[in-house]
Amino acid sequence: MSEQTSDIRATIEGITGGFESAFVSGDMDKVAEFYTEDGMLLPAGSDFIKGRQAIKAYWQYAIEMGIKSLKIDILEVDQHQDTAIEMSKYTLGSIDGQVLDHGKGIVIWKNVDGNWKLHRDIWTSSLAPQ
Repeated sequence: MSEQTSDIRATIEGITGGFESAFVSGDMDKVAEFYTEDGMLLPAGSDFIKGRQAIKAYWQYAIEMGIKSLKIDILEVDQHQDTAIEMSKYTLGSIDGQVLDHGKGIVIWKNVDGNWKLHRDIWTSSLAPQ
């Protein structure tokens, strides 16, 4: 692993820890700030979720539907100048610790004015369709 790759991985892991904390605390304003202004979510079964306000509303709805915990395990990060690509696994849980979903995802990060932000966020469940 190159020095650049290990540095970007450590940076992304640190930011991801803050994202998880903001999510668990229910601070969706803070969660939305982790995304670029024109960031997008690409969840399964939905159209594009575009911009911070729509992203905030999406994650707020997830909290209201009972998702109370989020754990992201980063598998790899590859940097290309002001862009980084992350591959990860996630686990979503309820307030009582029950696993509600787990799967995998890709995030395209952008460095905006010296700060790494989530730009495109796509994930898919590893659970069999219900």
